[in-house]
Amino acid sequence: MNLFYADGTISIAPAIALIEAALEHDLTRIDFATAEQTKPEYLVVNPKGRVPALVLKDGVILSETGALLDYIAALAPSASLIPSAPEDAAHMRSVMYYLASTMHVAHAHKMRGNRWADTADSLADMSAKVPETMTACTAHVETECLRGPYVCGDDFTVADAYLFVVCNWLAGDGVVLSDFPALTVFMALMESRDSVIEIRRKGML
Repeated sequence: MNLFYADGTISIAPAIALIEAALEHDLTRIDFATAEQTKPEYLVVNPKGRVPALVLKDGVILSETGALLDYIAALAPSASLIPSAPEDAAHMRSVMYYLASTMHVAHAHKMRGNRWADTADSLADMSAKVPETMTACTAHVETECLRGPYVCGDDFTVADAYLFVVCNWLAGDGVVLSDFPALTVFMALMESRDSVIEIRRKGML
């Protein structure tokens, strides 16, 4: 497998999951600074021009973070990256869908406002709103998503990889992490995991 990623983006979540699952994989870095994601060579891999993309051994290409996390977990059932209880698995996915549909979108209003508007005033207004919306999202995660030190209590799941990467954006979005004690504990716990230590060593996040 070959994971196409960009430093600091949500594509780091499946990179963490691949390590947690102990699956052999290659990594290909896409440079957003040079807009490599928009070049024809990468658009062959992912016509959406975004990361992540996972190219399988048979040439099949998968995209979208939540889908990749589910796929990686399914390949390594012994790693227990998805809860066995259906209710817990549903909670795990509800958190991932919230991160994808709400929190990531709120974050994107800071630097990707041209997805929704064109005028300078509109872009500035969206960017100015980010600290407020991201703080509200963080409060929701603090009270509704974490059911213990991790999303599903005491056990790490792929949702934790997703949440960890999103929370790495908080300081840049004007959110004070220390105002959220449960998330502060979560982030410290994640930083101690071998998968995250490896990602940090490689300078991916």
